[in-house]
Amino acid sequence: MADVFLSRRNFTMIIMLLMLLTLIEGLLGDKVEKDLRVKSPSRVKRGWVWNQFFVLEEYTEQKPLYIGKLHSDMDKGDGSIKYILSGEGAGTTFTLDDTTGDIHAIQRLDREVKAQYVLRAQARNRETGRPLEPESEFIVKIQDINDNEPKFLDGPYRATIPEMSPVGTFVIRVTAVDADDPSYGNSARVVYSILEGQPYFSVDPKTGDVRVSLAEMDREVREQYQLVIQAKDMEGQLGGLAGTTTVNITLSDVNDNPPKFTQKLYQMSILESGPVGSVVGRIQAKDRDIGINAEMKYSIIDGDGRDSFDIIVDSSNLYGVITIKKPLDFERKRSYTLKVEGSNAHADPRFTNKGPFSDVTIVHVSVEDVDEAPEFDSPFYYVEVPEDAEIGTVFKMVSARDPDAANNSIRYSIERMSDPEKFFYMDITSGSLMTLLPLDREEVSWHNLTVLAMEMNNPSKIGSVSVAIKVLDVNDNPPSLTQYYEAFVCEHAKAGQLIQTVTAVDPDEPTGGQRFYYSLAPEAANNPNFTLRDNQDNSAWILTRRGGWSSRTQSVYYLPIFVSDGDQPAQSSTSTLTIRVCSCDADGNVLSCDAEAYTLPASLSRAALIAILACAFILFVMIILMLSLRRQSKKPYLTKEEENVHENIVRYDDEGGGEEDTEAFDIYALWSPRVEPLTNYSKLRQDMLPEVQSLSRYVPQPCVSRIGEDGTNVHGYVLAKIYEADSDPCAPPYDSLQTYAYEGEGSIAESLSSLQSPASQTDHEYDYLNDWGPRFHKLAEMYGVSDENIPMW
Repeated sequence: MADVFLSRRNFTMIIMLLMLLTLIEGLLGDKVEKDLRVKSPSRVKRGWVWNQFFVLEEYTEQKPLYIGKLHSDMDKGDGSIKYILSGEGAGTTFTLDDTTGDIHAIQRLDREVKAQYVLRAQARNRETGRPLEPESEFIVKIQDINDNEPKFLDGPYRATIPEMSPVGTFVIRVTAVDADDPSYGNSARVVYSILEGQPYFSVDPKTGDVRVSLAEMDREVREQYQLVIQAKDMEGQLGGLAGTTTVNITLSDVNDNPPKFTQKLYQMSILESGPVGSVVGRIQAKDRDIGINAEMKYSIIDGDGRDSFDIIVDSSNLYGVITIKKPLDFERKRSYTLKVEGSNAHADPRFTNKGPFSDVTIVHVSVEDVDEAPEFDSPFYYVEVPEDAEIGTVFKMVSARDPDAANNSIRYSIERMSDPEKFFYMDITSGSLMTLLPLDREEVSWHNLTVLAMEMNNPSKIGSVSVAIKVLDVNDNPPSLTQYYEAFVCEHAKAGQLIQTVTAVDPDEPTGGQRFYYSLAPEAANNPNFTLRDNQDNSAWILTRRGGWSSRTQSVYYLPIFVSDGDQPAQSSTSTLTIRVCSCDADGNVLSCDAEAYTLPASLSRAALIAILACAFILFVMIILMLSLRRQSKKPYLTKEEENVHENIVRYDDEGGGEEDTEAFDIYALWSPRVEPLTNYSKLRQDMLPEVQSLSRYVPQPCVSRIGEDGTNVHGYVLAKIYEADSDPCAPPYDSLQTYAYEGEGSIAESLSSLQSPASQTDHEYDYLNDWGPRFHKLAEMYGVSDENIPMW
């Protein structure tokens, strides 16, 4: 209670002092003097002086706060004068005792809400209400007290600075605002200080600038800092009010850490079949930095794999990706060693003193074996073959090998689509490429084959190569006249007159170009009517030898013309020129010839046209019918004896009797073949081409006449007979000639049929088939038995 009473007393004394100062200011200043005039003819001296009042804000007492007193010298104290108050806050904030003139504040005043009030006062006669003085204006000023603490209007603050910033680096400026009156006392004078965040940062007391106070702050050690900054008024003296704010400071990264590989040795493996550019593996040199400062670049600086491998950076710029630069080969080199360097892509020269910003590691790459397809010794083959090459002529040998360490055996073949006509044959083991049909450059001048090489132990591994075969020209076609010529000679023609110019063509293409020689056939060389002149430019003239022609005597002459080429061996042909004797006018134009007309009559009757069309239609229907009957026929017309032989050959449900069985086929015909020369190769059978599979084990013999008298060359005879049958258009359409006389119960091999074999799930051994000779070699191959020592036919 004593403290409260003391404070109230001090407060009252302050108010009285302020009022006294106000009165003194009013007495000394003329501009603040005002007289309370009474309406009278004479001027009355102002009896009271006043201009402004001062009152402290934040008055908390319950009774009204006394501000001041209005008083006039005309006031005798008898209550005849009435004081009136108007203006801002009159009646609500301020009250006036109209008798005594005392002014009181009835509400709590706040300078930060309103700093002053403008009021007007007037003294009136209470009874008449007439003003005794003009209305005067005065001001009530609210005196400030320190009742507002400083506030940070923009807080909390955030700032970012690079790590390793030197001492004194500016971070951010904080500002606090005090609502108190800055012109009165120290209530609004703010001082800044840091409560939390030392010794890393400091703040300027006057400006509020936050700066770095500790050197070499490392982001990798600590990234976030939180400061608590205080702003205190009264210049920081005791009793001042204070406000705080937080400042969150983040250290940004700089490239101050050298990279290090996570491993000193990397082990990787890649298949030898990996294509160029494929990924082998990834390595990483880690950096404690982040963002752009952690980006790396890699390079291969040493090792035996610098030419075979390459290293690039991935999309994140963090990892090094090792890729294949050149094709790999397990059989050539099975492992590689790489020395790889990783360094920062964006080095900061300010931190070079921390060591080299790079690191080195070793990468060991193992190449794994892959079962590869066979490879030919050449990527492409080009061969020239003369068109007159005999059947069975070996003109090229291709070679392929298994690139794997196993080096498996290779089997060769021709891709069917590349040789649909089956002009060529490929030996399955040696890779010999030979002719199977006669070649004709004039029909097909180029053959593009695809030769396949397959591994025996893995048929899925197939290599291929292209073989371009150019058929060389041979002078095997005689020249002939360009067209069928018909000439005419006028009846009044004289000797030596030109009646026709002839030219020739030759499908051959000799190296030096075509050169034709013309002459009359020997039987017409001395005829008295016509002669031939060779122009030496591959053309010839037909001239008359006499005059006096008459169509009545002879209307048509046939002149044989002999044409030969200049190549070796020389080819020639004879063509016939038809010459008609005609009646001509003086200019040599034909008027008429007695020979049959060249053209039909100018017009035909409708009946004739219908008859011609009907005959053509009937002929067309007959041809279609004959062709359809021929296609539907399943059995050729054979003699009874041939039919029986053919039936015995293709009948597979009956087993032969071996050498003792002479009813099904006469084996003597094979052991004692009748040699016949093959002279007619011009006509080949069109119903069936030779079956390559039946010749896969044999190399065709170029000449049939080499068959010995003892009949040992059965294979050559059979091959010749097959070709003879294929070349004969009249022979029955047998696919091939087979014999079944070497097996059966009466033979050495006994029965080979599986019809009577007991059912068994166990595997059989067929190695004994190799001991039976070459006749059973194909059967041994079918049952998986191989003997490299047995020769292939």
